[in-house]
Amino acid sequence: MSDSKDYVSRSDELGNIHISEEVLAAISAAAALEVEGVSSLTNPSKKNVAKGVHIKLEEEKVVVGMSVLMAYGHTIPEMGKAVQEAVKNAIESMSGLEVASVNVSVGGITFPPKEQQ
Repeated sequence: MSDSKDYVSRSDELGNIHISEEVLAAISAAAALEVEGVSSLTNPSKKNVAKGVHIKLEEEKVVVGMSVLMAYGHTIPEMGKAVQEAVKNAIESMSGLEVASVNVSVGGITFPPKEQQ
């Protein structure tokens, strides 16, 4: 299992811990969606929101890539920074792994329905 690219592995004094990359992607997606201004993640599969999140391990650190849709009226740099911080904090606190980077692409803007404007 430790040779599989689908898992991030850690060793400690009691043995090995294997964390699925899908779990890290789900943590990332949930953290990003909690940020004000993120309306959704852009991804090819609407069945599984974490499919649009890409996780890889570089030099024992996690690298996250994701694309989001932003709600109209928010500032892109501020929202992007908030997503980066939320994802980094969530992964590090829940998995104990260090995050090297969180790359956020804004793939579009969503507008509220006209009756809400």
